Amino acid sequence: MEIDKINPQHVYEVEIRPWGMYEVLLNSPECKVKRITVAPGQKLSYQYHFHRSENWTVVKGELTIILDDEKIFRKVGESVKIPQGAKHRAWNETDEIVQFIEVQTGTYFGEEDIVRVQDDYNRE
Repeated sequence: MEIDKINPQHVYEVEIRPWGMYEVLLNSPECKVKRITVAPGQKLSYQYHFHRSENWTVVKGELTIILDDEKIFRKVGESVKIPQGAKHRAWNETDEIVQFIEVQTGTYFGEEDIVRVQDDYNRE
């Protein structure tokens, strides 16, 4: 396929969440890319996905990650791979905002593919 015939579907949206926010930077059939901002002291739900894997790269601050019940840390420029089906959580244990880029790959990228195991905000 010639490069000028590729028709990417760029979508830019912003969603405010109790833990911070995310911005969709790219939404294509092959992948979805978000910039996720986690407020100080906040954490996303402990969750997993049936249809996608994720790769997170920290771009601001220090991110605490719970990956299949193991606590790990990533700083600016460091990444973590979240395999499809792995339980995971992003957590900001610092006093400054934390941002990371999330690249999703798989067969479905909708929010309906979030299975929450535990959530501090009582979402299902």
